[in-house]
Amino acid sequence: MSPAEETNNHADSAAPEKALLFRGVSHAWRALRHRNFRLFFGGQSISLVGTWMTRIATSWLVYKLTNSALVLGTVSFAGQIPTFLLAPFAGVWIDRLDRRRVLVWTQTLAMVQSLLLAALTFSGHINVAWILGLSVLQGCINAFDMPGRQSFMVQMVEDRADLGNAIAINSSMVNMARLIGPSLAGIIIAASSEAWCFLIDGLSYIAVIASLLAMRIDLAEVRRKTTSTFTELKEGWTYVSEFLPIRTILLLFAVVSLMGMPFVVLMPVFAVKVLHGGPNTLGFLMGAMGVGALISALSLAARKSVRGLIRIIPVSAIVFGVGLIGFGLSRFIWLSLAAVLVAGMGMMQGMAASNTVIQTIVSEDKRGRVMSYYTMAFVGMAPFGSLLAGSMASAIGAPITVIVNGGAVILGAAWFMTQFPELRRPVRPIYRELGIIPPPESIPPAEGIQS
Repeated sequence: MSPAEETNNHADSAAPEKALLFRGVSHAWRALRHRNFRLFFGGQSISLVGTWMTRIATSWLVYKLTNSALVLGTVSFAGQIPTFLLAPFAGVWIDRLDRRRVLVWTQTLAMVQSLLLAALTFSGHINVAWILGLSVLQGCINAFDMPGRQSFMVQMVEDRADLGNAIAINSSMVNMARLIGPSLAGIIIAASSEAWCFLIDGLSYIAVIASLLAMRIDLAEVRRKTTSTFTELKEGWTYVSEFLPIRTILLLFAVVSLMGMPFVVLMPVFAVKVLHGGPNTLGFLMGAMGVGALISALSLAARKSVRGLIRIIPVSAIVFGVGLIGFGLSRFIWLSLAAVLVAGMGMMQGMAASNTVIQTIVSEDKRGRVMSYYTMAFVGMAPFGSLLAGSMASAIGAPITVIVNGGAVILGAAWFMTQFPELRRPVRPIYRELGIIPPPESIPPAEGIQS
């Protein structure tokens, strides 16, 4: 055989492998074939970088003004408690209204809030009272924005089979922004002031508002209802509280949000007092958490099915808890970065897996209300956790607080595992109806134990 023939044969044998590789990459991003979701992805990718810059700048500014972990927790509480109180009512209205229009309004109001923060900081009039007030405003906006955005996902992705992939890509987008935004914020704060972070955030909302307005949405999907708000509120609560899989997932999620996620509020304390750094150290810590979360989100995007995600939920919580304990124990920047990376992996894996399972099994006519309770578990519990974390950190120190909270997250995951036999039964019929798992007679014995 001539060298040329050998080369051609080698190329021919390698072609299927390359095709398989590209097919896998394409599969991981398949939700982007939907025009509306591509627009959303582009607009949100820009806006979320600004959002994370504002989060870091706000935390740093509060800590610089007060030097108090308790005030950090209080500001976070003020920004999140409106979401807890308003989200159930917001869910009712999201099921009634044009979800895109709701998002255009929430994004516009959020832009105004960021620009006000920028103007007050540039002018030197910023203080804790202003930050508290504007944080409350942002919490009210988020009460409608978060469940609206989650419920709108199914309208942007016409093929229901791509919904899980869209959620994973959305998580990847959030965590890419989590990686970029804090790092940029650290650089900008060190070079100038927090005001520039707020200004950039305010301007970044233009991208997502433009993407929403450019979408083509079937308005026939909007349901005009005549029943009272409280009747629908009760109906949504009954559905969530009596449907075991959703109830169990949300309870674990609430524990993780209450005890685990508020460690982010204490990041400035760790950056300054534990690791003896500054805004750059804070940016590195947040960036490491973003890397871990991005790895998890990309791994979920590569999955071909929602099947098996229920088992991932408690495992992710355990990984998150272990990362928190490691972070609390560390006194070295490299070890802290590694621990935060692990915590970010576990946190995002659990969030995205929970979101995907709930969005898959929820009844369409209750999607907005169920996602409002998801928002309550995700954001609504966090204010109590932030207040608790701030109080604990003032009393026993930030490192011990994070260690205790990590242990609580692991206990929550252990409880979830005891619920497996019961919560999988109502899920299987839904998965079969959607074609996620085959009919009982076609399931091999070894596969029958998976869900």
